[in-house]
Amino acid sequence: MSRMAHVAGALLLTLAGFSVCAPAFSRTSAEPAAVVALAELPAEVRQTVLLIHRGGPFPFDRDGVVFGNFERRLPPHERGYYREYTVPTPGIRHRGARRIVAGRSGELYYSDDHYRTFRRIRE
Repeated sequence: MSRMAHVAGALLLTLAGFSVCAPAFSRTSAEPAAVVALAELPAEVRQTVLLIHRGGPFPFDRDGVVFGNFERRLPPHERGYYREYTVPTPGIRHRGARRIVAGRSGELYYSDDHYRTFRRIRE
């Protein structure tokens, strides 16, 4: 589509009352994460947090790899700022969907749905 068509489309949307400017954060980008106390989370989360603070050893090979934050659900930082860790799920033999993402400054985020949503962990 030509630039002129894009401009014309934006003008029509504006006249119809729609904003054509992208919001600073969309539903798929970093919105303030809900906060949850560590004590309120499952025991496996607490154990994984303890391992993170100790520097391991971790039960899965992928624990500690860079988390890309490609969906921008966490605050934006340079690549390598975030690391991801598996939270074991009782009864399954694979990694499951539960993760903790740790920021370089010490912040921790918990996801129980494979990165669709996050809650910031308050220790």
